[in-house]
Amino acid sequence: MAERWTKVEERGNPSRSLEERLRAHPELSAKMESLLAVVENASGDVEKAAEAERRVTEELRQVGNEALHGWARGQAQRKEEDVAQQPGIMEHPSPLPDRQLGENSPVFNEQEYFSWQTLTW
Repeated sequence: MAERWTKVEERGNPSRSLEERLRAHPELSAKMESLLAVVENASGDVEKAAEAERRVTEELRQVGNEALHGWARGQAQRKEEDVAQQPGIMEHPSPLPDRQLGENSPVFNEQEYFSWQTLTW
């Protein structure tokens, strides 16, 4: 099992410290602070192992949840960047000029729009 974790660590960026990496993920950093508060019994109200286990389990669940959300945000951002780099994707054609509309002309031709009045009166 130690070999498995070594491979995971090798894939990380060794030039950045854990603190630097957590700064890039403030939500995950806050969850880690909460977990450490439970471990250190910062509130001083945990005296039994069962309560400590319950709190650690809940904090770890929340850390895992935030880690997955962070991963998903990163994946979505990378996909958006990949799609944006592909030619022809997300390019909008310029609108064709309408010969009937001048710069200060109304949006619709009033004679066409109100032509029903001449037919019904």
